[in-house]
Amino acid sequence: MITLYTFGPHFGLPDPSPFVVKALVQLKMSGLPFEINSKGYSKAPKGKLPYLNDGGEIIADSTFIRRHLETKHGIDLDRGLSAGQRATGWALEKMCEEHLYWTIVDSRWMMTKNFNKGPRHFFDAVPAPLRPLIIAKMNRDTKRTLWGQGIGRHARADIEWLAMRDLDAISALLGDQPFLFGDEPHAADASVYGSVASALCPLFDTPIRAHAESKANLAAYAKRGTARWFPELAASRA
Repeated sequence: MITLYTFGPHFGLPDPSPFVVKALVQLKMSGLPFEINSKGYSKAPKGKLPYLNDGGEIIADSTFIRRHLETKHGIDLDRGLSAGQRATGWALEKMCEEHLYWTIVDSRWMMTKNFNKGPRHFFDAVPAPLRPLIIAKMNRDTKRTLWGQGIGRHARADIEWLAMRDLDAISALLGDQPFLFGDEPHAADASVYGSVASALCPLFDTPIRAHAESKANLAAYAKRGTARWFPELAASRA
């Protein structure tokens, strides 16, 4: 049996991490049976989620999970795409994961009102005397990570502008198609769906979310993906 280790649903999303959402969608696309375990963070081999246990073989990182599904199980998540479409999908995926993702992290962790609504609750189980110290440390670590990545060196308005450019690019490439490359989803949709759904998260009031909502095709794309891959969540929103 395949087991995927996740954080579990938070913020009205299938998972607060778009990387976990990507892995969930990839597994659903594969058609392989799998189970979810939301209590494995302490054993994550790279200190991050998601990771996967496939019959005792441990695979960490959503992109390497995809590689594993394709090489071990013979599943081509880009089946039917041209070489150019595969390249475009890869470029979109990396834009979401290496750029758009960090603008969303900034909006959740560095904006006090959003931090208090969301990430602060990751620490609710920490004993009360220690909680402020742990939260302060995690905030410092996140700020340091954002600075090192580069996004954290910009003014907030500039960070939001960068996120909007990413969303504009996704919207333009999506056009009026149900999914990125037509009627059926492919590998890049797993990543892009996770990122767009994250940007649209209703819990967080940000210019990034407002811009995503202004793109009717992005809102419809996220709704379509949720209905297809997470019908229970879609039903709860109806």
